[in-house]
Amino acid sequence: MPDLIKLDIVDLVLAVGLMAIAIGLSAWEKLGLELNLALATGRTILQLIVLGYVLDFIFAVDNVWAVVGIFTIILTITAIVARNRISQKIPLVLPLVWVVIFASTSLTLLYTNFLIIQPDRWYEPRYLIPLGGILIGNAMNAAAVAGERLVSSINQFPTEIETHLSLGATPQQAVSHYRQDAIKAAFVPTLNQMMLIGMVTIPTFTSGQLLAGVSALAAVSYEILIIFMVAVVNLLTTIFVTKGLCRQFFNDAMQLVR
Repeated sequence: MPDLIKLDIVDLVLAVGLMAIAIGLSAWEKLGLELNLALATGRTILQLIVLGYVLDFIFAVDNVWAVVGIFTIILTITAIVARNRISQKIPLVLPLVWVVIFASTSLTLLYTNFLIIQPDRWYEPRYLIPLGGILIGNAMNAAAVAGERLVSSINQFPTEIETHLSLGATPQQAVSHYRQDAIKAAFVPTLNQMMLIGMVTIPTFTSGQLLAGVSALAAVSYEILIIFMVAVVNLLTTIFVTKGLCRQFFNDAMQLVR
């Protein structure tokens, strides 16, 4: 297949023109999104350029500690974002989310690395960084959706929960319905994506692979692997985040803490 057509500075300036069109359309329709679009455009350019330099450095260094370092930074940022979407008032949410995302992502990556891809080195940046980045991003969204849904439900129905407790239910039993709903709310988008993937749109990872000149079957095989990895990570993340959050709402006497 022909080599990937590289974009020069002129091409990127023309690409920014697309966002200028979007800003113009917002102004035309009086949506008031012009400033947000401009800020988003600037942040996108800056963040991706920085990411490009960082990844070039990591690939050049080719060191396990560089890979661990970039993952630690990414994981910490995603955990903070997820915590902010769940609640900043509940103690220990940040370490809970950090540990859960780390554990679910690590377990899935270890399974994939050692049993499926089997690279020469377990920390091969070419595989570990893109796959890990995809998993951490999805785990963040799953944790945020499940956590926010669970916290909102518990805060909305404290009387019902306390009624279950007064009738002899354990804290886990009293909130099990809300916890299950939260897990489903976070996981259903992944399930829907699996049902329709390849039928409605070409997935982003596959599109990137095709642009890079990879054969369609090779690109699709990795997409299958990735979507299964994402499904496992999202389910693990939502299960353990909701379990950890439930414990935050009850004291040692099994009373609901508001």
